[in-house]
Amino acid sequence: MSDSPAGVVDLLGVLAYAELTAFLRLAEDAATLAPSLTDRAALSDLAAAEYAHFRLLRDRLSWLGADPEKAMAPFVSSLDDWHAQTRPGDWLEALVKAYVGTGIAGDFYREAARHVDPETRKLVNEVLAEETRSEFVVERVRAALAENPKLTGRLALWARRMVGEALSQGHRLAAVRPELAVLLVSSLSPAEPGAGPSGGAADLVQVGRLFARLTEEHGKRMVALGLVSGP
Repeated sequence: MSDSPAGVVDLLGVLAYAELTAFLRLAEDAATLAPSLTDRAALSDLAAAEYAHFRLLRDRLSWLGADPEKAMAPFVSSLDDWHAQTRPGDWLEALVKAYVGTGIAGDFYREAARHVDPETRKLVNEVLAEETRSEFVVERVRAALAENPKLTGRLALWARRMVGEALSQGHRLAAVRPELAVLLVSSLSPAEPGAGPSGGAADLVQVGRLFARLTEEHGKRMVALGLVSGP
């Protein structure tokens, strides 16, 4: 294993496996759920982008001197379980999962990346960029809701399930790899407002701020999809 901090290798390892499984699931959804060849091609493009991200992360792990397979191995079970528990039943559920479910999981990784070296943080933010996925999913879901508003309740419930499962996944990952948990909930630096000694109340405050940021980002995605009303 490399001389890099264990948390950095864990972060890149879990993200690499997340991108690899995203590629596989999107490709499967494109083949089995897409209602048209145009949609199949568009979702396949997203799958190809996820695989390209996986290769960047794999290569970064190798450059750091880490074995990519060993770095990903601790996260296989929990991520596979998450996908098994959130298998979409139709095309629109697949789109919501790709945007909301994958999005909130990505928010966890971005939070962890706030506390790593600048080069790793830049790579993590690059592979988690949502612009292409957002544009595609939002367009398709909003069009479907405009045609049939009754879908809103079902898809909003599905989106809430994605969040619940993603939060559970985060707890499981933190339990398996405490080094990753340290990155996820790091003590405030002295330069930040409200910073104080780590541990106890300080950690609880930081956890509260973390979940507030995650909730805010999730809310933005729900508004973008038209599943809840904006402010």
